[in-house]
Amino acid sequence: MLDPVAPSATPAQSPATSPGAATAEAGDFHTFLTMLTTQMQNQNPLEPIQASDFAAQLATFSGVEQQVQTNDLLTRLVGRMGLADLAGWVGRDVLSTAPIRFDGTPMRLVPPEVQGANRADLVVTDSIGREIGRYAVDPQSTEILFEAPEGSDVLESGAFYGFSMVSYRDDIELSENAVLGYAQVLEARADSGRTLLVLAGGQIIDSDAVVGLRDSALSPVGQG
Repeated sequence: MLDPVAPSATPAQSPATSPGAATAEAGDFHTFLTMLTTQMQNQNPLEPIQASDFAAQLATFSGVEQQVQTNDLLTRLVGRMGLADLAGWVGRDVLSTAPIRFDGTPMRLVPPEVQGANRADLVVTDSIGREIGRYAVDPQSTEILFEAPEGSDVLESGAFYGFSMVSYRDDIELSENAVLGYAQVLEARADSGRTLLVLAGGQIIDSDAVVGLRDSALSPVGQG
């Protein structure tokens, strides 16, 4: 059970593959075609291009065309492989500092480990970053099940909240660190080389912000 501390503030009511290589090859293809056509139109009628030279140039032309088609095929293949990788995120729970959606059930939080701390406060902030409450917690806890204090309306169902922990040694503040929370991934997107995750509740985070991953079936409490 969390012990309320006098709040310091009055409770308040958001892999695509780059087509650059394929575009460059396509440009080379069209440049070669233009050069060959210009050469044929401006050849010396007294010394026309030899059949062997013409055949060699046509072979080169065919090779360039084949390279363009091969690169295009590889680009599509890599894109499909990337989508298969993204599918692995969907339905999983990810651990991050993203705001957590309160659905009326206790929220499972993962606090930081701060050496030397003998007391700590869990700080709750609203969607615009305003502090709406502080609650004493065990500084040695590896997990916090946070729920609204009985008789309190400080948390509103459906709203998003951020969490941090201020750690102390006696009366000396050691640090304030972000507290992590789990949320389920509803969608994964490839965007300009990044993988973006759409979480339950609508938050969008970069996959680089994820520090933990688990099967949703392992969640013992409601999702944030």
